[in-house]
Amino acid sequence: MTMDIWLCGARLETGDRDTQGRDVDVGIKQGKIAALGTMPAGSPHLDCTGLTLAPAFTDLSARLREPGDREHGSMMTETAAALAGGFVQLVVPPDTRPVMDAPAIVALVLERAAVASKVRVFPLGALTRGLDGKSLANMAALKAAGCIAVSQARRPMASAETLLRCLEYAAGQGLKVFFSPEDASLAQGCVHEGFMASRLGLPGIPSSAETVAMATQLLLVAQTGIHAHFGQLSTAGSVMLLRWARSQGLPVTADVSMHQLHLTDESIDGFNAMAHVRPPLRSETDRQALLEGIREGTIDAICSDHQPLDASAKLAPFASTIPGISTLETMLGLGLRLVRSGELSRTRLVDALARAPRRVLGQAMPSLQVGDVADLVAFDENLGWQVMPEQLRSHGHNTPFLGQTLQGKVTQVWVEGQPQIRGGPGLAV
Repeated sequence: MTMDIWLCGARLETGDRDTQGRDVDVGIKQGKIAALGTMPAGSPHLDCTGLTLAPAFTDLSARLREPGDREHGSMMTETAAALAGGFVQLVVPPDTRPVMDAPAIVALVLERAAVASKVRVFPLGALTRGLDGKSLANMAALKAAGCIAVSQARRPMASAETLLRCLEYAAGQGLKVFFSPEDASLAQGCVHEGFMASRLGLPGIPSSAETVAMATQLLLVAQTGIHAHFGQLSTAGSVMLLRWARSQGLPVTADVSMHQLHLTDESIDGFNAMAHVRPPLRSETDRQALLEGIREGTIDAICSDHQPLDASAKLAPFASTIPGISTLETMLGLGLRLVRSGELSRTRLVDALARAPRRVLGQAMPSLQVGDVADLVAFDENLGWQVMPEQLRSHGHNTPFLGQTLQGKVTQVWVEGQPQIRGGPGLAV
């Protein structure tokens, strides 16, 4: 069989401990992996010597700023940033403007995404109308419009009783619920409640703001039997709750943001607004617990929680700045930094970026086998690049890693066998 193209000389990293580390040529035909082995002489090919070839990445939380927040980015800029980071699938929370609580808004997001790029966008429908926490959204209509799950994002619910009714409705529709646990009454501050908050005189958010909400949500998951995903966890207590839920056989999955695996509340020293995020950066104890949760698989995936912001959003006094980090393009380099420090294996990193998110979404997990869709990423894990505004495709340059040098650059992404980008961050599409 004649291949459309062969990818030759790369080291394969599947994210699967049973199949990782192979050095074979990969033949692609009609959008799928059609052969593994040695390329026949004279075949069309791309020399990937010195690169790592892996399944393309999927992100479980990324704001693309459309509709309604064009001052902070656009579908075009943020999907370009996604491809630069190796991502071909993005889950979009419902807290757009207007909120994704109606089929027409979902259709608009999907249409704009289709025009912008080949990145697949999966919208989360709103759990309540306008995310007001009071009135149930029309989840049946949202599912029919293309929502893969429903979520309240980080907006509060009016009561536990309202949440229960929402979960019962979602269960009846066979919809997974994405939680970003936060108790609004405990989350009145802007940074982690601890020494640094006290030293800077900033109002704190205790760890219990997350764990109190998560405990309630888990009990209602147990009552209703819905499938639930807990996103952007930030505390050691949340990891413990997740272990308990797994021990009880509850159908739950979870992710953690990449920046929570690198940074602590010490990063806000000097009122560094680039480190202002929600949930806030926590303690070193929390960071270590989150890493252990990823290593052992209690936490399934690593997400970007990508929130691009215009420069003006970070120029006010710390408490008045908008929380969020632009992260898609730094995900690989930061992940490989964890690999080099011995805090995470390369195989688990690829699993957490590529395979586990698809498992959360109920998709087949890629393993670079014949018959797999050719959604692939090639990267040079030793190539250094500096995180500078001119190196980023995202409209948002709001990152505490600005100015740092990362090792690990995406050089090519294929979506269904079609090349999308060459050169990685800072080079032309």
